[in-house]
Amino acid sequence: MTRGQVLEVGPAHFTVVRILVAVGVLRVLSKGERIVGGLNRIDVLMILWALFLIISSVFHTSDAWVFRAGMVWSELGSYFLLRIWIQDSDDIRRIFSALCIVLVPIAALMLLEKAIGKNLFGVLLGGIDEVPSLREGHYRAAGPFDHPILAGVVGATCLPMALYLWKSHRTRALEGLFAGGGIIFASTSSGPIMMLLFILFGLALWKMRKHLSMIRRLALAAVIALDVVMKDPVYFLMARIDLSGGSTGWYRARLIQSSIEHLDEWWAAGTDYTRHWMPTGISANAAHADITNHLLAMGVMGGIPLMFLFIMVLVAAFSIVGRTLRESESASMEYRFLVWLLGAVLFGHVWNFFSISLFDQSVIFFYLVLACIGAVQVAKPVEEVAAKQSIGRIRKSRYVARLG
Repeated sequence: MTRGQVLEVGPAHFTVVRILVAVGVLRVLSKGERIVGGLNRIDVLMILWALFLIISSVFHTSDAWVFRAGMVWSELGSYFLLRIWIQDSDDIRRIFSALCIVLVPIAALMLLEKAIGKNLFGVLLGGIDEVPSLREGHYRAAGPFDHPILAGVVGATCLPMALYLWKSHRTRALEGLFAGGGIIFASTSSGPIMMLLFILFGLALWKMRKHLSMIRRLALAAVIALDVVMKDPVYFLMARIDLSGGSTGWYRARLIQSSIEHLDEWWAAGTDYTRHWMPTGISANAAHADITNHLLAMGVMGGIPLMFLFIMVLVAAFSIVGRTLRESESASMEYRFLVWLLGAVLFGHVWNFFSISLFDQSVIFFYLVLACIGAVQVAKPVEEVAAKQSIGRIRKSRYVARLG
């Protein structure tokens, strides 16, 4: 469904996602469902992030709290529903499998959109452009999403899920590869391609995971060295990346530079005016430039404090991945690779935050990754018990064989 499908109740706009969250909350309350294992660090930080997002609205326009309340309802609500319903690694496998199926028709319709230049989601549902944007002679399909890059983010998130299912469910994995790859191709955007490359790079480090600390130090040293030898700041490297033709990497690099130049305007609690940051604005809001950076969007809404809280959510998630891997040496290799894969997908999302701000239903796929990370942390003791029982059975069978 598109965001154009809205139920308006006074100043409140209930999109399909928000209505589904409401239904989910009613189910949780009626069944008395709870988060397995209780709240973790990500959960607590998400609550603090949501509280500050609402509180900081007093420093903005009088109706800012309405938009932020809707944002909290859809994003925080979706995250906690996923935390409640995804309880272990088996649930994660099931949702991976389900996504590989349900995204196939979206991929097919987006490929058709790219071919014929007509968005059928816009024609049938409304709320988005019926004619996709055109760049360098190629249509950029968006499907039911508000922008082709946002659609591509969903495809890039789905594709590693399909790779995880390759050994156990080959057919489902092929469906997922078609869905993820098809969505990325149809979006004709460099951002999702780069996101996927970073995810694949993270997966490739699986064999070198014992040397990850050294790799991080070398990467930091490389960034510092590049910043020293480059004429422009190191983040201007993104201005040179163009994987789909007509990429706007320069805009994204210049936006970061401009936000630093205007730091005094937004650092404390955000700002309601950024139009002068960049040469061009956006038609949706004459007071703002196009903030194509998710972390910077947090800063515009709530200053450095809100940006810091969101970054700490990411830090907590990576910390849980690392600690879970260290504490699950006796668990199955499949389980450990699942934990690593979730870290790699999160790694891809973090890099993608420098090229786009997630603002439609695509943001749910980011919170899905966070919820899955919380689930594998709880599932760790179960996996360890299963591994010990398996080892015990093997030893018993060997002992019986020797007796025989």
